[in-house]
Amino acid sequence: MVRVVLDTNVIYSGLRSRNGASFMVLERLGGSKFQPCISVPLVLEYQQTLLEKISDLALSASEIESVLDYLCLIGHKQRIFYLWRPYVRDSRDDMVLELAVASESKYIVTYNRRDFRGSEHFGICVVSPHQFLTTIGELP
Repeated sequence: MVRVVLDTNVIYSGLRSRNGASFMVLERLGGSKFQPCISVPLVLEYQQTLLEKISDLALSASEIESVLDYLCLIGHKQRIFYLWRPYVRDSRDDMVLELAVASESKYIVTYNRRDFRGSEHFGICVVSPHQFLTTIGELP
């Protein structure tokens, strides 16, 4: 099973709309093709972003917590013991890259691919949700 890090924008987009690749990625959580990698800082970022934008979502705060609980249940939990920031422009993106490196993830799935320039030096592919689904054989 391939390990991936899902950027916050993918989680948000997938919960905001049932149309599109982000929702399809979320629908496949818990399947046999990939495992999301999580860290405490990333889950806290998911939580903060989703609760800040709750008016855009058709979910209650308790439903958001249930989604996060599920991610924590199925996700590969990774501790990060090193920091070599800054590597990319945004410190929150550094956190995502550090998690991907530490967890030996093959992919970072994001809509902001340009924010992760240089990730290829760590052997990590930065892909959109659509590209990711195509790569794992879920889309033609």
